[in-house]
Amino acid sequence: MAVVITEERPDTPDAHALIEELEAHLETIYPRESRHGFSVEKLLRERVVFFVSRDGNQAAGCGGILIVGKDYAEIKRMYVRPAFRGRGLGRLMLDHLVAHALSHGLSVIRLETGIHQQEAIALYERGGFRRIAPFGPYSDDPLSRCYERVVEAM
Repeated sequence: MAVVITEERPDTPDAHALIEELEAHLETIYPRESRHGFSVEKLLRERVVFFVSRDGNQAAGCGGILIVGKDYAEIKRMYVRPAFRGRGLGRLMLDHLVAHALSHGLSVIRLETGIHQQEAIALYERGGFRRIAPFGPYSDDPLSRCYERVVEAM
């Protein structure tokens, strides 16, 4: 069965469970001050457009995109469950989030991730993201990395 990505509120059961799993994982490797992910409530309050990927009936991953004025879009809470990793679902979600930003007239897409997420960092770099200095709400945290992709007009 094909993987399907659908827009969902982050407070639906599947989306909420994915966010909780991501947060539980990050708690084991980063101190609180180095975890910058939005809670479900903040995702809703900040109007982050949120997506869930499904393989058949099973929620496999998630990701959100925050539109920051006319300046840029920021990827939030991207995650793929361990059982679904290695099958290209992260790349599908990343491409989907970038396409969503582009469809809203934003060609600059940014994100923040942790230094211990080597697979995610590799995915972002393969996807055309380049490391940048901290932006927006992020400070110079030795456990954090910020990335940006600028999509050239066609």
